[in-house]
Amino acid sequence: MVRIDGEREIAYAEYGRSNGTPLVFFHGTPGSRRFGALLARGARRHDVRVLAPERPGYGRSSPWPNRSIADAAEFVTPVLDDAGVDTARLVAFSGGGPYALSTAVARPERVDHVDVIAGATPPTVGGDTPAVQRLLTTMATRAPSVLGGLFRGQAWCAERLDPSFVVGQYTASGGDDPVPDRVAETVKADFVEAFAHHRCGAVTEFRSTSTDWGVDLGAIEADVDLWYGTADTNVPFAAARGLERTIPTAEMHALDGADHLRTLVRSVPDVVAADR
Repeated sequence: MVRIDGEREIAYAEYGRSNGTPLVFFHGTPGSRRFGALLARGARRHDVRVLAPERPGYGRSSPWPNRSIADAAEFVTPVLDDAGVDTARLVAFSGGGPYALSTAVARPERVDHVDVIAGATPPTVGGDTPAVQRLLTTMATRAPSVLGGLFRGQAWCAERLDPSFVVGQYTASGGDDPVPDRVAETVKADFVEAFAHHRCGAVTEFRSTSTDWGVDLGAIEADVDLWYGTADTNVPFAAARGLERTIPTAEMHALDGADHLRTLVRSVPDVVAADR
């Protein structure tokens, strides 16, 4: 736990090698520090130290309901300081993407490189928003308490049901590659932990990502690798291309036929192994 102001705390977990190359992993929306376990094997193999913070309102981290995407560095920088890290690579999945990019804009001197895997895109880049995302965004804006209740019910079910209950939210039907059991178990544990104490983290983020991020993506100095699946139904590939055009240092890696979760499974080995 690390304190970020007079009353709020951020929880984070470490995976891999304690003396390895530092990497900050941004979980999705919803998510928790437990999601960083998906990088653990590769991190140990390639001497990488993974810091996996929980954003405010998730897991053990204190709520901060009125935070914005532009505030990301305010809860990432204290984690780096607490871990004794000067600069780090940033790796983000799904809803964590906006916060990694925001940190790169606000603290360029602390960021070596950014990898965004199936990351959420700003509404300004175009692309059709999936119906489920539109519904969650509308609820987050107009009926946040109802959405919080929905998340509470989902977490209750997720804790008691097979991991497929949660995995199905991140995969498209008809995927050829089975999701490894260890990945499915981690996805389930992550979802349950995300809502263990609060629901406001996810409600806040569904609202924030649907409006102006307040972040100048054109000002990013670090190199950015974008990893997106062409069959992702959570983040349409057209929107990913729009994000690529917005970031001057971006390079796209298109994963043919990969849905949301399989984009992560397929890209993580290359991302963790990269010598940057």
